[in-house]
Amino acid sequence: MNEQRKNYMTPACAQRLRAEMKQLLYKDRPEMVETVAWAASNGDRSENADYHYGKKRLREIDRRIRFITGQLDSAIIVDPLEQAKNADGRVLFGATVIVENDQGEQRSLSLVGGDEMDVARGRISWFSPVGKALLGTRGGDEVTVITPGGREELEIVRVEYLPLD
Repeated sequence: MNEQRKNYMTPACAQRLRAEMKQLLYKDRPEMVETVAWAASNGDRSENADYHYGKKRLREIDRRIRFITGQLDSAIIVDPLEQAKNADGRVLFGATVIVENDQGEQRSLSLVGGDEMDVARGRISWFSPVGKALLGTRGGDEVTVITPGGREELEIVRVEYLPLD
């Protein structure tokens, strides 16, 4: 895995992935196996929609299980509260940063892993253009970010390390 794509995630993200894995392995997959077995017992499989749908759904479940397994196996779990001890005021993975743009509008951005991005909640990936620009900065610093929407000047107003759910 190259340096830019390390699979950092917060403890909350790892917990959500483990819960989804448990749901898939111990509930969804066994139920679908049962459905496929029932559909197969109905005879001719060539025109059996339940059988074909079940097999397709099993492939989807197995694909998701493999993906989550890979994500968790390569995960570097970083607790934002622990990260604060090493940050020395700098923006690192897990930081929540209050930024202000040229128009004086402030917004809160939390640097998280790719599996937990949620722009509507201000959760951006640490390897996004904005995330990369913020890494290593401190309160009072200014950065220029080039995004698909154009060039944007941001001032770092405050850097915090908060628990992220």
